[in-house]
Amino acid sequence: MTHQQIKPPKWANQFLNWYCKPDLLEDLEGDLNEYFIRNIKEKGIRRARLIYMVDVIKFLRLYTIRKPSFVSILIQWIMLGSYFKTSGRNILRNKLFSSINIIGLAISMSVGLVLIALIVELNSYDKFHSNYDRIYRVMNTYESISNDGVDEYASTSVLAGKRIAESVSGVDKVVLLRRNFTADLHVGEKTIPLEGLWASEEFLNIFSFEVLSGDPATALRDLNSVVLTSSSAKKLYGKEDVVGYQVLIDTANYTITAVIKDPPLNSHLRFQMLGSFITIDTKRLADNDNNWMKWDYMWQNYVYFFLPTDYDLESITRSFETISEAENKTVENKTINIYPQPLSEVVISADLSNNIGPNFSKSMLFILGGLALVVIVSACFNYTNLSIARALRRAREVGIRKVVGASKNQIFGQFIIEAIIISVLALVLAFILFLLIKPHFLSIDRSIERLVILELTPAIFFFFIVLAVTVGILAGFFPAVFFAKINTIKVLKNLSAVQLFKHVNFRKFLIVFQYTLSIGFIVAVSIGYRQYQHSIAFDLGLTTENILNIDVQDNKSDLIIKELSELPEVKSISKSLYVTAVGTSWTGYFRSNDPHDSTTFYYNYVDENFIPMHNINLLAGKNFYPKVSEEGNDARIIINQKLLKWMSLENPEDAVGQEIFMNGKKCTVIGVMQDFHHNTLNNPISNFAFRYFDNPPTQWGSVINLKIQSTDLIGLMSKIEEAWKKVDHVHPLNATFYSEKIEKAYDEMSGMVQIIGFLAFLSISIASMGLLGMVVFTTETRLREISVRKVFGATEGNLIILMSKGFIFLLSIASLIAIPSAYLLFDKMIFDKIAYRAPLGFVDLFSGTLIVLSIALLAISSQTVKVARVNPAKTLRND
Repeated sequence: MTHQQIKPPKWANQFLNWYCKPDLLEDLEGDLNEYFIRNIKEKGIRRARLIYMVDVIKFLRLYTIRKPSFVSILIQWIMLGSYFKTSGRNILRNKLFSSINIIGLAISMSVGLVLIALIVELNSYDKFHSNYDRIYRVMNTYESISNDGVDEYASTSVLAGKRIAESVSGVDKVVLLRRNFTADLHVGEKTIPLEGLWASEEFLNIFSFEVLSGDPATALRDLNSVVLTSSSAKKLYGKEDVVGYQVLIDTANYTITAVIKDPPLNSHLRFQMLGSFITIDTKRLADNDNNWMKWDYMWQNYVYFFLPTDYDLESITRSFETISEAENKTVENKTINIYPQPLSEVVISADLSNNIGPNFSKSMLFILGGLALVVIVSACFNYTNLSIARALRRAREVGIRKVVGASKNQIFGQFIIEAIIISVLALVLAFILFLLIKPHFLSIDRSIERLVILELTPAIFFFFIVLAVTVGILAGFFPAVFFAKINTIKVLKNLSAVQLFKHVNFRKFLIVFQYTLSIGFIVAVSIGYRQYQHSIAFDLGLTTENILNIDVQDNKSDLIIKELSELPEVKSISKSLYVTAVGTSWTGYFRSNDPHDSTTFYYNYVDENFIPMHNINLLAGKNFYPKVSEEGNDARIIINQKLLKWMSLENPEDAVGQEIFMNGKKCTVIGVMQDFHHNTLNNPISNFAFRYFDNPPTQWGSVINLKIQSTDLIGLMSKIEEAWKKVDHVHPLNATFYSEKIEKAYDEMSGMVQIIGFLAFLSISIASMGLLGMVVFTTETRLREISVRKVFGATEGNLIILMSKGFIFLLSIASLIAIPSAYLLFDKMIFDKIAYRAPLGFVDLFSGTLIVLSIALLAISSQTVKVARVNPAKTLRND
């Protein structure tokens, strides 16, 4: 072994590395190793090692010992305390600017708090189920040759669920659901209306709803079995222990097989009872329902499945594709494909048709998040702008700190801590604003109120604090970098003008950005509100004035009509399947004698009084007649002009008497009506037809339409309610004026306008406070200039023009950016699918500029006049 391969004692070397300062270690260790090798040659290995150990101990001196880690930590805490003290003094010393920053950040953060509470609550949906990540829902894509594009549905067919259970390996459990299990439950003299779902046997094995009594494995296995929630059991019996009891539903006795705890708010499946799916399945098959087991009968059914721990989702998806390919051969002119969707994505998802339970659009969440971020960034820019504007005053402080030894990191930390303190102070005010905003946010749209309650939890409070710290860092980052880089030699120079780019002043850029947002928000509100008013006041082509629509709620409509017809204020009565032109629609297929010549159409069932009451213009043929002939009124239809064009006919008279297949049933065209808007204005007028509606199946429901005339609407509604109670004393009257229905159809648009309007108010408030701060700073720094100009005869008006022209120029630039941007955003993205747009005028596009300009001039003039009225002698006497 060579001398170089012999190593010094390991423990001594480790001891040296432990106590020696890093900057001395390399040289000292190298010298000791050289001595060690030399001593091996001269004195032997044993003595060389002994000498090495002694030397290591000898060098244990004050100048070689590194500082203990706790000393560094202590110094950091002392520095941190110094930062807090200095920051607190600066905040108190500059009360106006600190107040502007705190209020501005608080206003913006309140929006962030609402968004955080919303996201946290939405993400909690369905997480209470055990192994929720192994539960999936079956989705459908639906494509028809008569429609453009592919529609996505949350519902699917019963056949799909049964095929998955029978043929897809790797699926552990499958549950079939069907909505609209709505019925009156009778117990003795008591009748309680409840709403629920039909659910197959595995429901309580897949989903973790707490079972209070009964066997979850068998509760939904047998015919005529019903599971009640605890609140439903108490309504019926006054207690929860009711397993084994009999309850009358419709004409059959059902056995209560289990009682479960009420579904929590964060469950997308909400129900008051569950009926065994085998009950409705058996009944439909016994009634020879031809649609029940069809691949395209997918409108009210839902399928969920549970996977084992070692599942292969790709293999299951391929099996779904195989099923779809085989079953698509059984339907004509359409393609339906099934695919899995994780349970965690059910509530926050893309826009889907036939959703069951509450749903929040993923795109809407991104829009809200983007708007909230924009408002927060605007407030952060306020902080940055005012901090840079005060650079002249803070430059001396920074320069002195650097002279006495402060490093760039310490300066950076000082300003970051200051920003975080201001942000945390703003959080307190933001939380108060959050409590005030919350009820108004929830009331914007009924769907939001059903979806969340924005309950405060420890997790939400944690995210609130994270938001405050993040906003503080974001707001203070650029000022911290700026002050950390200040050149000490130039510390006495004016640093108020900082160039971000070669020809662009950074403070001006921030002002333009803020006012671009403010003007853009106002323009957006103007455009949105104009479209909303345009939509609810649009001439739909049918009369809606003074028409009251009453939901029959499974009662016999003839009995209700008999009672209502006795009221003198009721001028005419009709009935329909649903209220048209408010977003509800039923879809079917038209075809001629050629099976390949088909088209999609929308239809409604109405009686003979509907068309005259709503003043729908008949172009040819005749209206439905009240008496059912041998052929049956239900085999007769009235089509619109769009369907006339599909039939390749120009003259409406030529269509009368034509036979056509509607949903596979031969019908006769008895009339052609003028096109009217049977859907919302989001959709163009399309193929539409009326069918006669004499005695509708109860599961479809129906609506009674009343044409009323009264000067005492409150008194009339009382009479209508009394008439209703003569027929139905169990269900409350559900009556809505047509105008209210139309307004409700555009609730989403109204909610969007309210949210953007609120954000516009916040944005203007933040920008105005920032402008006020900039004006105060500018007038203070130009106080001598203003005094000199006043001595030379400048008037207050001249001074206002002088002080405002720079801001007005920046505001003009902001307008040039904001107005076309907001217009294009609505034209190409938000309202791109609305078929009938509102015309826009000068006020809609330029109202934002006028409002912001007025606020800016008010802020500038108030401060300029205040300074201009100061006696110039006091300002200039020391010059």
